[in-house]
Amino acid sequence: MPTHGADAAQPGTDQIITPEHRRYDAADISWFIRSAYVALGVPEADAATVAGLMVQADLLGYDTHGSFRLRQYINRLRDGGTNTVAKLSLASEASASAVVDGDNGLGHLAMLRATDLAIEKARDNGVGWVGVRNGNHAGPASLYVNRVAEQDMIGIVAAVGSANHVAPFGGMDLLLGTNPLAIAVPAGEAPVFVLDMATTTAAAGKIKVLAQRGETMPEGWMVDREGNPLTDPNRQSEGLMLPIGGAKGYGLAMAIGLIAGTLNGAAFGKDVVSFSKDTTSATNTGQFVAAISIKAFGDVDAFKATVDGIFATMRQSTPLPGRGAVRIPGQERQALLLERRANGIPLHPNLVKALSQIAHELKIPELA
Repeated sequence: MPTHGADAAQPGTDQIITPEHRRYDAADISWFIRSAYVALGVPEADAATVAGLMVQADLLGYDTHGSFRLRQYINRLRDGGTNTVAKLSLASEASASAVVDGDNGLGHLAMLRATDLAIEKARDNGVGWVGVRNGNHAGPASLYVNRVAEQDMIGIVAAVGSANHVAPFGGMDLLLGTNPLAIAVPAGEAPVFVLDMATTTAAAGKIKVLAQRGETMPEGWMVDREGNPLTDPNRQSEGLMLPIGGAKGYGLAMAIGLIAGTLNGAAFGKDVVSFSKDTTSATNTGQFVAAISIKAFGDVDAFKATVDGIFATMRQSTPLPGRGAVRIPGQERQALLLERRANGIPLHPNLVKALSQIAHELKIPELA
């Protein structure tokens, strides 16, 4: 979580592949990540679970939220900010709801537990809603809404951003994160609809990737303290990230913070800890997963067939001059998954260098 990224109708910066990239087998990357966690004392099963989810993010093209994030996770495990041996528990539970306490462990573990519990409750009650407290950054929200959609349910996930990069609309104090939101809706023959977006113009991870690659960011992503466009990603800490839709994006980020953070007893506003700058303090990151059983509302096959028809109508819309065909959010991820499984995951040379440094620090074999 948190969980960040933008998967709208246009490809994101996290999917820009250059000739510099080399391809690496998913199994090799998973083995490397798992080895790094185990070297720091994470139990083998937990290490394998998180490594698998991180590589899944890479396979789906969320290049800002997969292996790219290993450096930040390692730093927090190394410095005590994240618990290596987390004991997950339920802080509260009712028939259709619960709150998972992540015990300040790797965020993927708590979010996976919350997702599976929300699915279980939705089977019994039609709707399942599970919040998370004492969590951590958990990769792209799409990982979890996809898991819900696989069960013929609609998935909704939101999170409090793991660092404050945004000011309240009209203000200058950094009190809000990118506070992402993801929604997945299953279809019949068509790929699952997956909207995975930050409430800012761009996800913070995209800015970090551009900084690592030595590239600039477009105008409109950030402004400096004078309100001027900021295009140097290395100066991110000097400026303000801009919310989508001005005051509307600010309001949406606030709503997510109150529901994913405050409601769960998790951090929001001034209490949010920057998980990359502060590697020693617990973040108490808040998230939630909601699962809505389609069966509880009507015939599943009829619903999915109708969704297919809606998608077809959208795609048949006449494109504007100079634009390609209309696409559905998330529709290309499955094809990308198959391509990367077959041909390997592309990693930028600077990311490979960062992974090599981790191998050196932890005295584990480098990525093959």
